[in-house]
Amino acid sequence: LTSPCPSDVFIARKILLFSSSIFLMKQYSLFLHVFCIIQVILQFEIVLCSQNRIPNSFIPRRDQCRSTNSSLKALDKSSNMVARRKGSPSDDKDKANIVVDSLETTARGGSSDGKKTSANTLSKIRNIIFPIYGQKEVVKFLLIGTIKFFIIMALTLTRDTKDTLVVTQCGAEAIAFLKIYGVLPAATAFIALYSKMASIMEKRSLFYTTCIPFFLFFIIFDLAIFPNIGILHPSLESVQKIFGGATTGVSLILAKIISNWTSALFYIVSEIYSSVSVGLLFWQFANDVVSISQAKRFYPLFAQMSGLAPVLAGQYVVRYTSKAPDFSTSLHRLTGAITFAGIMICLFYKFASDFVQANERDNTDMPASSKKKTKAKMSMMESVKFLASSKYLRLVAALVLGYGLSINFTEIMWKSLVKKRYPNPLEYQAFMGNFSSAVGLSTFFVILFGAPVIRILGWRVGAIATPSIMALLAAPFFICIMMGLDNPTTLSMAVILGTVQSLLSKTSKYAFFDPTTQMAYIPLDEESKVKGKAAIDVLGSRLGKSGGSLIQQGLIFVFGNIINAAPVVTAIFYTVLFFWISSTNQLSKLFQAQN
Repeated sequence: LTSPCPSDVFIARKILLFSSSIFLMKQYSLFLHVFCIIQVILQFEIVLCSQNRIPNSFIPRRDQCRSTNSSLKALDKSSNMVARRKGSPSDDKDKANIVVDSLETTARGGSSDGKKTSANTLSKIRNIIFPIYGQKEVVKFLLIGTIKFFIIMALTLTRDTKDTLVVTQCGAEAIAFLKIYGVLPAATAFIALYSKMASIMEKRSLFYTTCIPFFLFFIIFDLAIFPNIGILHPSLESVQKIFGGATTGVSLILAKIISNWTSALFYIVSEIYSSVSVGLLFWQFANDVVSISQAKRFYPLFAQMSGLAPVLAGQYVVRYTSKAPDFSTSLHRLTGAITFAGIMICLFYKFASDFVQANERDNTDMPASSKKKTKAKMSMMESVKFLASSKYLRLVAALVLGYGLSINFTEIMWKSLVKKRYPNPLEYQAFMGNFSSAVGLSTFFVILFGAPVIRILGWRVGAIATPSIMALLAAPFFICIMMGLDNPTTLSMAVILGTVQSLLSKTSKYAFFDPTTQMAYIPLDEESKVKGKAAIDVLGSRLGKSGGSLIQQGLIFVFGNIINAAPVVTAIFYTVLFFWISSTNQLSKLFQAQN
């Protein structure tokens, strides 16, 4: 009876007619109460069905609908027989029809027009806020989204820790050197190892083998390395002697990096994790199990859900870890939260994999890559050649390179100003914690109101939003720096403008850049996803940031520090954004053709 099938609806009304006749004869009134409830449920499900809210498994097949028609004539005869026993058939049927009409009006809420308007309004609101339908879709979304939530939580905690260690010990300028001489070689070695593992390991083993070693390193650093830095670190004076006793410029920066090499190592591992965790661990799994039709609805909401992770992680840093009596105790508290996030990542990956395997084994709408066998093995050089031979992948790489270059130009300059404003490590840590919370909160609201941008306005508008926002907000920041920073008020203003620029740049990245970039991989085959995606997300991202660092190193040699080179950095920054937007327009055409 509780079915949207037209035949069932007609039969249900016949049953109500029959029960109403019995009620009019003052017999078996309980039947009417039972069928009133059935009618309310029936009307509710008809509304849901009209809005496509009932999963396909709930909708009866045609043969089931036809099988119920056989009882139609019997119900007609039964109704007429009861009517003939007690007076005029027409009188009883008229009374019964009045009861049925009354029940239908009550079930519809009195006014069908008002009900439809209200239902349409609620449906539109729900489509904007949470356009995911059916129990299976909701469970699938929550399981996969929780993986990203804890990945971003761990990423936020490690990012705040690495920045606090390096910026306060070595200076923000050291970041440019670490990305060239530390992160880039490490990323190259990692991608070679990952490509090899991807060819010989199945996906679950590959996920765990890639994920777990990072969290083991963070635990070892906290328990064994950092407590012994007095033994492990050479003195700054002894390292300066190697560089000829230099006290300024590049030599001093390199001397600080070497004398704090464990902090530099933590920075390198954290940078690799930031690319691997989101680019490979999460998005590769999501692209394998989320269909193209689901991606436009799921991907923006993934960013919205994970946007709450920096809020939680940032406030954990501000209200708990930064209140520690010393940085060593603060590091213990940070590592505990990082370890918890790592355990949750592995657990929810297992839950999500098991759910998808059990419930979507025969889903024909899944990405084509999940149904294809992995092709022959490729060496690292072959993987690079494969990337270079594909125009589609080259354009995706151009987007990743564009973001890496542009964010690096503003980020190092901004962190250098923050260090001048907050020289104490715990104060710097608290500031970065508040900044992370602000990033997460702004990301959540931007996606809440901006998620329809990708779904309604299309991939191109969503992809072009990030470089446009960065171009608009960087102008006042650069202008403030070029006005001079000798005045404390000007320094505070530059820190504020840089914070806003960096905040909204990262927010637009999580809200628009990440979903649109990852959607671009969905039409590709398995080989392009695994090998080409790994090269772009890890090696390409690192080349972008390392390339920006290399340029800034040259500027430091010429101008003495990055602040004095602000006019040149501004010109390079807007040149990169121009080519980024141009590549986005070209990729948009290919993406539409692929779909």
